[in-house]
Amino acid sequence: MNLYLRYFDNEILVNNVDDALDFLSDIPDIQITDELEDDIRSYAASDVFYPKRYKVRSRVYFIIIKTEAATMADFKQKKALRGNAEGGTQQPSNSAVMKLNEERAGWYEGTLDFKRVVMVPSTGKHEYRDTHFVVQCKANSGQDCYNRIVEHLRTRVDGRSQFPSAKGKNFKFKYLGMWK
Repeated sequence: MNLYLRYFDNEILVNNVDDALDFLSDIPDIQITDELEDDIRSYAASDVFYPKRYKVRSRVYFIIIKTEAATMADFKQKKALRGNAEGGTQQPSNSAVMKLNEERAGWYEGTLDFKRVVMVPSTGKHEYRDTHFVVQCKANSGQDCYNRIVEHLRTRVDGRSQFPSAKGKNFKFKYLGMWK
């Protein structure tokens, strides 16, 4: 497992923790303490694959990312994806987009959480309220379901209301079955 380290424009891909610590010690802003060294070593030895961020000073960080990329070019082109349990490679996060665009005509249940503009009667002013909207509709895909929901809501709520992206966590859909 290799480690990618970056601090502003300084970046490196190393294959062990000692090389990573040497890289960090060459940067004047970063002070290598025993706690920092122990934390970096434990992160490298752990099964955690999330990037790790370390604070240098207020709003300034350096990051470490575990990767199986052999070269910097492979890392930049995302050629070394972490393997899954079957031994293959993980699909990039666009699998959710592929599922969203998959053509499958029938009934869908769509759930949308959006910011709805409503007037507060006591003050006469408007405010955003989180609104949960669930509907069952005929559609040809998850994206079509989303488009139908947003089209329906745009004609019924204040034009300043904010709708999330279909690809985000605030829209969910479920295929219910074929229509008759």
